[in-house]
Amino acid sequence: MIGWSDLPMQQLVIAPVLLPLVTAALLLLLGEQRRISAVVLSLASTLAGLVLAVALLLWVHQQDAPAAFGVYLPGNWPVPVGIVLVVDRLSALMMLLAGSAGLAALLFSLARWHRAGVYFHPLLQLQLMGLYGAFLTADLFNLFVFFEVLLAASYGLLMHGGGGARVRAGLHYIAINLVASLLFLIGVALIYGVTGTLNMADIAQKLSQVPDSDRGLLGAGAAILAIAFLAKAAVWPLNFWLPPAYAAAGAPVSALFAILTKVGVYAVLRLWTLCFPASVGPWALFGGEVLVWGGLVTLAFGALGMMASQRLDRLAGFSVIASSGTLLAAIGFDSPALSAGALFYLASSTLAGCALFLLVELIERARQVELAPLADDDDHLPDFVDVEPRFDTNLDDEEQVLTGRAIPAALAFLGLAFILCALVVAGLPPLSGFIGKVAMLSALLDTPASSAGPAAGRTMFVLLIASGLLATTALLRVGVRHFWAPQNRPPPRLRVTECLPIALLLSACLLLVVGGETALAYARATAAALHQPQQYIDAVFRATPVGATAAKGAP
Repeated sequence: MIGWSDLPMQQLVIAPVLLPLVTAALLLLLGEQRRISAVVLSLASTLAGLVLAVALLLWVHQQDAPAAFGVYLPGNWPVPVGIVLVVDRLSALMMLLAGSAGLAALLFSLARWHRAGVYFHPLLQLQLMGLYGAFLTADLFNLFVFFEVLLAASYGLLMHGGGGARVRAGLHYIAINLVASLLFLIGVALIYGVTGTLNMADIAQKLSQVPDSDRGLLGAGAAILAIAFLAKAAVWPLNFWLPPAYAAAGAPVSALFAILTKVGVYAVLRLWTLCFPASVGPWALFGGEVLVWGGLVTLAFGALGMMASQRLDRLAGFSVIASSGTLLAAIGFDSPALSAGALFYLASSTLAGCALFLLVELIERARQVELAPLADDDDHLPDFVDVEPRFDTNLDDEEQVLTGRAIPAALAFLGLAFILCALVVAGLPPLSGFIGKVAMLSALLDTPASSAGPAAGRTMFVLLIASGLLATTALLRVGVRHFWAPQNRPPPRLRVTECLPIALLLSACLLLVVGGETALAYARATAAALHQPQQYIDAVFRATPVGATAAKGAP
């Protein structure tokens, strides 16, 4: 039997980028008239991208360091001159989450959203291309390029369907991201001017060689990059744009956007552990103190925002902010055990957030269903005779018979899905959100004081528990309003393509529980590799162009 290691998997590293790019070009050639062909092509490409992500994840996971990396040189130029794509455990995990969110959003959109405007499918494919490329690239300039690709696609997706609310929220979203992109470019220019390279592995090697006279510029470049990435990661106070933008977008677009803030978190995690670890000195603003306290404030802001939200779509947006703050704070402690719990929480919160955004539309649709008015019939006389129920009959608060009253299947599905989402988002047992939070809480008890001070660990411990309580209260209030309060409305009509992606996302959360030990082992291996950046550096420099003499080791 041929195993993963026997296949030329390393040649497939570029496939997740090329596949959606080619698909988007073909979709543009098909035009808007051939919708069925466009749907089939888009669905096949998105599913193939997810399969590729799974294959790459299995491939890198079953290898041992230093072989747990796949390095591809698209231009066949030597490192660090040319473009380098690298897949490791972290990038494979992020691609898997992006592919899952993309497939769920596409399936949900097939009910009606993909017909609400033009070029939905090409924009979705370009969004996936930007996401995959951002997770795979190993140099800052191409990270900027893929950021701009995914942001440009997100601008069109946010406006998809039209409407004044989307236009207003979209203008704010575009303005904030353009400013962040400008800061990104300035930071990249400063770092290139000081180090003479944009390859992240090469930057990591040259940091110690930067003269003292240039360290101020290097610190300024790192600080500007940090602001750009933290704005994209929705850190407080740079996150005011997120709840209105995500609430205004269509349901499949909001679900796909659940992964966008995680791109900022990924960039911070990658650059902080690889290029700007705590050992390089306090002048790098990627340091733990900023990340820890910024993340904690963001976590508190997101939890309070959930409590204050009266609308379910805004509550879902604030839940994304809370999860982003949790991840940033955990990253800042520079603890492999805490990072492992955070990575497990990252997977769980992304899947649940995506499902929650899809549920928002279905639940709100159920509230908007009205009873059809009864036709007047002059020949019908009302019955004024009160029929007393049997003394042993179960009655509700309005003395209506409960026995034999069936819950409609659509309402039962919405209620069960909402309960599962609430359990994951709030971090309650027995679902995956609880496992992630327990892993982080256990690591906090064993983590020594970080650079943020001895109070940081205690503060995060308390906030993780308090935020779960606030999220539970907010989601319980919403559940009572939508499912428990009496409403004289007929059950909503749901389509299979709307229910299937929600069921798949929640099933993935259940799989994280069933395979919890395996998932935690993967997260621990990922965190261990991140906190040993020399493995990444050596893997990049071992890559040689085709036809060149293989290097025996990193220089």
